[in-house]
Amino acid sequence: MTGELQGRTAVVTGASKGIGLAVVTALAGAGARVVAGSRGTSAELDALVAGGGVEWVRADLAEPAAAGRLVDAAGGRIDVLVNNVGAAPVRTGGFLSVTDADWQRTVDLNLLAAVRVTRAALPLMLEAGRGSVVTVASVNATLPDPLVIDYSAGKAALVAFSKALSKEVAAKGVRVNTVSPGPVETDLWLGGGGVADTVSASTGGTARSVVEETAAGLPTGRFTRPAEVADVVLFLAGDRAGNITGSDFTIDGGLVPTW
Repeated sequence: MTGELQGRTAVVTGASKGIGLAVVTALAGAGARVVAGSRGTSAELDALVAGGGVEWVRADLAEPAAAGRLVDAAGGRIDVLVNNVGAAPVRTGGFLSVTDADWQRTVDLNLLAAVRVTRAALPLMLEAGRGSVVTVASVNATLPDPLVIDYSAGKAALVAFSKALSKEVAAKGVRVNTVSPGPVETDLWLGGGGVADTVSASTGGTARSVVEETAAGLPTGRFTRPAEVADVVLFLAGDRAGNITGSDFTIDGGLVPTW
């Protein structure tokens, strides 16, 4: 435990597994009281709750009213908000297979959930004159892929929303940043029905071969670990990043070329 966030309250969405669970672990380890929101819990999250310092709140953020209930659970103070909830359905049937209902659900989870929770939490930060909003976006915001066309569009909008908000609230002591991972070792990629599973079912290969081929295309040769994303979030949440706002931090094993 570092104590870097001792005495502060953090809210994390999509907190039961993957990146969200790693973020809850990192924030709690730094001394924060963490309100962890998700549709369901997990053995790992239950263990954190049992250890103290973490409270789980059932919250399906596809429901607009859930954002307010999650923020209310923080008890009138939020120093850190981590918008992590999201979903990346793989569209092996191409653009024409994506219905209006598909688009609406993807936009709800990957954009509007963050908009709603931020809108609910921001007044508390503005009243306190300080706060950090960290939103988990994706490299697909700037490296869109037809297999996740609606997800890519939603994440691009999420980054734009965060950048615009950062300009509005910076002088009021609130920082707003995004973290954009590439492929991460989570169920989104590796689980049943995840990216590798869905792509392999469409192409006739195996999920393992999809993962190996994807990893081979990364300069580092491997996926990012959830804890590595959480480390970036923890940095942005704390005072060491006190003059960083409106920025997007890519953690992708070198996937996105820069020059």
